[in-house]
Amino acid sequence: MATNVIAAGGAEEPDDERPSQRPESRPAASGPGFFTVYKKGQGYWTRLGTVIAAGLLGALTAFNLYHWIPALIDLGSTPAAQARERQIALGVSGGLFVVYAVLIWRVINKSSTVDFLIATDSEMKKVNWTSRRELIGSTKVVIVFMFLIATFLFVVDVVFGYLFYLINVLKNSPFGGGGTIGGG
Repeated sequence: MATNVIAAGGAEEPDDERPSQRPESRPAASGPGFFTVYKKGQGYWTRLGTVIAAGLLGALTAFNLYHWIPALIDLGSTPAAQARERQIALGVSGGLFVVYAVLIWRVINKSSTVDFLIATDSEMKKVNWTSRRELIGSTKVVIVFMFLIATFLFVVDVVFGYLFYLINVLKNSPFGGGGTIGGG
């Protein structure tokens, strides 16, 4: 009797024609490009609000620089000199705005900043916002309370004014009524 028994570890396994289950190794990517948005679509409104606020700050700073630079670099009072001052101001303020925009892009697209803004956006979605009816009711309470406090403080001020007038700390009546409480 012939048997086809192979001792454990004694022979190689036959080659399979199936493809390998291991993923093929690909060359490592050099990283995301400069204009790649990190975690695009997450925390959209918070990120958009941050970009708008930063852009507004940069635009107002550039506008202010554009108006102040000609005063700092007085080239004369001729129209040609004033035009040159405006050109210099436009170049400096525009250049600084571009540098600011690139810096803001890098800071806002940094992974730690993006993760913070995404977390902020998710927390804001958890907030239980008041209804319009509750808001109006609370506003009425605040306004009434404000008038009550103002009235109380006015009364206390008048009382102390007359008290200090009576003990001659103040030389004039609180309402300037001629020097006496009775007005006479």
